[in-house]
Parts: sequence; C-alpha cells; structure tokens
Amino acid sequence: MPSRRWPEAGLAAALLLLGLAILLPASAAGPVSPARQAELRHLLIHDCGSCHGMTMRGGLGSPLLPSALEGRSDALLVEVILGGIRGTAMPPWAGEITEDEARWMVRLLRQGGLP
Repeated sequence: MPSRRWPEAGLAAALLLLGLAILLPASAAGPVSPARQAELRHLLIHDCGSCHGMTMRGGLGSPLLPSALEGRSDALLVEVILGGIRGTAMPPWAGEITEDEARWMVRLLRQGGLP
C-alpha cells in the first residue's frame, strides 16, 4: 500500500523553499537600480560614514578614499562589506545588501564619488 505522506512531504518542501526565498535577500543579478543606488549612497554616507568618517577619511574605521583602497582587490572589499571583520566594529552587511550592490559600492568608493 503506497504511503500517503508523499504529497504532504512535497508540500512541506515547497513551503520551506518558498519561505527561504522570501526570507533570504535576493542576489540581484545585474545592474543596481537608480532608486537602490540612492539608498546605498545614503547607507555609505550615514552608516559607513559613522565609523569611516563622513568624508571617508577615516575615524574608528579605516579611510575609504580611492588612495586607501589601492592594492586591495574588489573581491576582498566585497567580502569585507558582506562578511564584516570579526573582532572589530565592522559588521557584516550580507543580510542588507547583495553582492552586486556591494560591488557597486566598491566602484563608487574607488571613484571617490562621496562627499
């Protein structure tokens, strides 16, 4: 006699996947929208600036000026943004921003595109 639990297990798995899709941040593949760019610029100035200085010249955190980022790969900077630095005040931002958004932020910082 076939088990009647298979449909229930399938439904439970589907609901679990749906829940994870809702809870986990989207990995926005592709360009960052202009509206999201404005949000990220605000985050950089206010949240990041609270430690790295409002002009990114440093403070509690190290400077984020283009010259200070030289010699550090984009991949490393994205990793630091998303994962934070254990034992320091640098928090992980992975729950708030995507990898593409972190890459956009690194490009902006390298261009000196903040006050």
